[in-house]
Formats: sequence, C-alpha cells, structure tokens
Amino acid sequence: MSIVEDFGKARVLCIGDVMVDRFVSGAIKRISPESPVPVLSFGAEQSFPGGAANVARNIAALGGACTLVGVVGTDAHGSALERDLETIGVRADFVACSGRATTEKTRFVAHGQHVLRVDRESTEPVTDATAAELLARLARHVAQHDVLVLSDYAKGVLTEDVVREAIALARARKIPVVVDPKAKNFSRYRGATVVTPNSGEIEVATNMDASQSDTSAAAAGEAALAQAGSEAILITRAEKGMTLVRASSPAVHIASRTREVFDVVGAGDTVVATLSLVLGAGGGLEDAARIANVAAGIAVGRRGTSTVSQSDLLEALTKERGDDIRIGAGKVSGPTRIAELAKLWRHDGLRVGFTNGCFDILHLGHIELLRYSRRNCDRLIVGINSDASVRRLKGPERPFNPEGDRAEVLAALDVVDAVVIFTEDTPQALIEGVEPDVLVKGADYALEDIVGADFVLGRGGAVLRFDLVEGRNSTGLIAKLRD
Repeated sequence: MSIVEDFGKARVLCIGDVMVDRFVSGAIKRISPESPVPVLSFGAEQSFPGGAANVARNIAALGGACTLVGVVGTDAHGSALERDLETIGVRADFVACSGRATTEKTRFVAHGQHVLRVDRESTEPVTDATAAELLARLARHVAQHDVLVLSDYAKGVLTEDVVREAIALARARKIPVVVDPKAKNFSRYRGATVVTPNSGEIEVATNMDASQSDTSAAAAGEAALAQAGSEAILITRAEKGMTLVRASSPAVHIASRTREVFDVVGAGDTVVATLSLVLGAGGGLEDAARIANVAAGIAVGRRGTSTVSQSDLLEALTKERGDDIRIGAGKVSGPTRIAELAKLWRHDGLRVGFTNGCFDILHLGHIELLRYSRRNCDRLIVGINSDASVRRLKGPERPFNPEGDRAEVLAALDVVDAVVIFTEDTPQALIEGVEPDVLVKGADYALEDIVGADFVLGRGGAVLRFDLVEGRNSTGLIAKLRD
C-alpha cells in the first residue's frame, strides 16, 4: 500500500501568512483611447484561499487533516476566508487584528496569461500581543498533530520570535517541522526538519545560483544547510526538478515530471503540503521529496491556484512505476482495495462506473462496451469472473485465458481505470462494496435481470444498457476457432 493512502492519518498544524487569491479573467481586444494600455473585457471572477491557506487547502485535497493558525483583518475578506476553509474541512484558528487588512492578491488574466497583479496587504510585523496570541493557539494545538508547517510569505506573521518558539514547541514533542521560507537569511529557521526554498530564494539567502546544474544546486544547498541549521534543504528548481541536501548523505537530484507548464501559482504550496503529509504519515525525507515532486508536476500543469487530490497523486505515481517510489499495486487490485479506491474517487467528486464480464477473448464488442461505459463516468472499474467462476458458468473448457492474463489485458486499456477479479458467480457483493454511481451491462439483459441494478438505483445511481455490436461475441468467436 502506498503511503499516499495513509494521508488520512496525518494531522498537520500550519502557521503562516494567510491570504486570498483572486483571479479576474477576460479578453483583451483593444487598446484604451485614453492612454496606451490594454482594455480587459471582464469575463469571470474567482477567489481561492492563498498563501498558508493554500497549503491547508492542498492538505485537505490530499486527504489530510489540517489546523491553520494565522492573522486576518476585521474585514469581510477575513471572514469569508475562514468560512471557505471550514467548508473544505480545514480548521481555521485566526487572530483578527483591527488595524490590519486581510492580504488579497488580485491577478488579471487574459488568454491564459497574467497581465497585472494588484496586492492589498499589511506587511509590517505583528505586534507582540498578536505574536503571543498566535503562540498560545499553537501551543493548544501542537499535541494533537504529527507535523508542523511554517508557511512564510514575509507578510509579518512569522516574526523571529514566532518562528523560534513555534519550532521549539514542535521539536519538544519530536514533531517534524517543514518550512517554506521567504527570509533572506535562513538562520531564523534553525532547528527545522526541512527548509524548502526555490532557486530564487536560495540565491538570495546564499548568493549562490542553484539553477544552473545539479552541482551548483548541491553547493547552494550545502551553504543553506549550514546557515539554517536544519536537517535538510529541499530546493525546488522548476523544470529541473528538485535537489535534496542533507548533512550525512550525498545530494539527491530528482528530475522534473512536468509535461507542460501552464501556471506556477501555488505550486510551492503543493510541494509543502505533500511533503508534510508524507512526513506526518511516517515516511522518510527522500520518499517525501520524490512524491512531492510528482505532485508539483501535476499542479503546474493546471491554471490558477489549483490543488492536487489524493486520487490525482495516486494515479500519477502509478504511471511512475519504473521509479523507486513505493506506490503499491497498479490497476489490478482485490475487492477491498477497489472499494477503497472507489471511495477515494467519490471523495474527489468523481463519478464512478462499473461493468463486469468474463472477457475471455477480448473483441470489438468488449471494446465498444468499455468505451461506452467510460464515456458515462469519470473512473471505470471492471469486474472479471475468476477462472473457477467462469468454469461454473461456461463449462469445464473455459476460460481460454487465465484470470491474471485477462485482468492485465483489460488494465492495459486507457478507458479502464481499475480491474478486480471476483470469485462468486455474480458481482453482487463486489457492487455493494464499490457502490458505483453508474452500472453498465449489455442490452441483451433486461433491467430486472442485471445483477446489482436494484442496489445502484436505490442509492440514486444510474443503470445503463449498451447496444451490443452485432456479430461480435465470445461464443461466436470460440465456435469459429473450434471449427
């Protein structure tokens, strides 16, 4: 089993600069007659939790539990941010300051490109009273969590005193500390488990360019490690991947998995969220870095302040099976694992479909059935009869192909997301475990004869009947082979 599937057991405590990310999108078709500037024709507006709040949002999307401590203003933006976070399952514990605005970044986007950003913020350090209140809340929560994240966006919340005391609170309980830094000197993060600068941030801190090569990245990482006094430095290097530097081991360079970059907004938050969940679930730093690298590759392939779901990450890791990440099984799994996977997909808002059969000799009729099934759902699970089950249903000379071969052939198809072998004569128990939203069978079955139809319909799902491809069936093909 992949450690990603243990994310639900990890409890992350996060403190840092919370903000609102607002996106105003539209089209630019002309230049203003008043002055030589483009005119953006308004199209839509969206708001998302940003900064430390986006770290928390990513933790929740990945299936983890997060408590977020931060500072907001006594304004509508702060109240709305707290409500939005609680809606997605993040426990927000904010200190409201009357003389301080809730940080808001508004990005104007046209044709997929950012054309302007407007920041509304207060960046002065919080008062001593506010810092004391932040630490008091952190102290109340720390014992119930497995890892601490410091999300530093240099907006004044993570003062030197707050950082020092927060790290001390966590390390006193032997809780790992993950830091996303913005300070020019990493010594303020002394005692952290891992500090995660990007190439620009580490250059500011060390005056060394980490972007040119693996060698330069390792050298910059070693300088940052000495400065920070942390256990590790994880440098995110955009399209060049990541470099993990630890005092007792050679540097580890992890190649980027990004296929195409659409937007880097929030990608660092995805890295920190994933890293913290792996550590919180008991994983090691190298595995955490490799898994976070895969998550970052998904994030930058999307537009806006996006999140990566647990099922997104599991699927991406499955495609990386050639690497040394321990990811568990691929598409073919047992009934218990398939039921867990279906539950995970539904949690991520995906429509789960199910169809079943012997699939002894794969033919065009099967392919069209599977294509039809996948068009009517977001994820398709295919149940196949075991060899013993096929013999009971079809006779002692069947199946022609053993169950393992039949499962792997189906798993090789892009339209199939998961395959499960069932030993009973019918898939009734399997359907009740999977709880599909859509059940598909051939039109040669009457609705009342479709196994599991009553169960699916009773849950508010759909039962679909597929018109078979004429002249394409296993019995006919087998007869021709015998002739």
